[in-house]
Amino acid sequence: MNPIFDFFLDGYRDKETYVIVFEAIVLVTGILSVWYAKKENILVYPTGLIATVITVYLFFKDGLLGDMMMNFYWSAMSIYGWWNWSRKRDNEPVVQISRTSTREKGIGLGLFLATMLINFGVYKVFGNEIEPSNYIDIFTSGMFFTAMWYMALKKIENWTLWIIADIITIPLYAYRGWGMLSFQYVIFTIIAVQAYFAWRKSLNKSLQTS
Repeated sequence: MNPIFDFFLDGYRDKETYVIVFEAIVLVTGILSVWYAKKENILVYPTGLIATVITVYLFFKDGLLGDMMMNFYWSAMSIYGWWNWSRKRDNEPVVQISRTSTREKGIGLGLFLATMLINFGVYKVFGNEIEPSNYIDIFTSGMFFTAMWYMALKKIENWTLWIIADIITIPLYAYRGWGMLSFQYVIFTIIAVQAYFAWRKSLNKSLQTS
């Protein structure tokens, strides 16, 4: 078999069937969620919730506590984002695509650092050995959570953070034997790049008409 396919599929040879099915569901709903986010469609949140809730269980089962906490945060932030995006005034969405203010950049930095600190503490509380790859997911968890918060506010900078963290996550998940999730992040990266330009075009258009 092709070495590339071997690399992605070897991790599934000894996995239970239900775990593979769960991961396949996460793959589909996760991609749908990012696609809906690109389109500024509120369905980003219900589809994303399905993916993150299942992933919390999968990563807890695998002892990947940093990734588990990241998806737990995503689940909570998805509920907030769902509410925030659904708000309307005069049949128009209250939250519009915009850029982060200096204050929001500062809050984002604080969320980034706090998320990393909390995830580090989770590993210590559970007594898990922190390997080099765990430090990577602790770092990306901070980026992902900040990106999720910016997305809930429809800040265009969320896509920059998603792109960087997605690229880091692709080889990390492949190394851990999560081939489908690694492939998912390849798709995430492609859609996130497209979404950045789509949101930027929408933002520029709204600025010209305002």
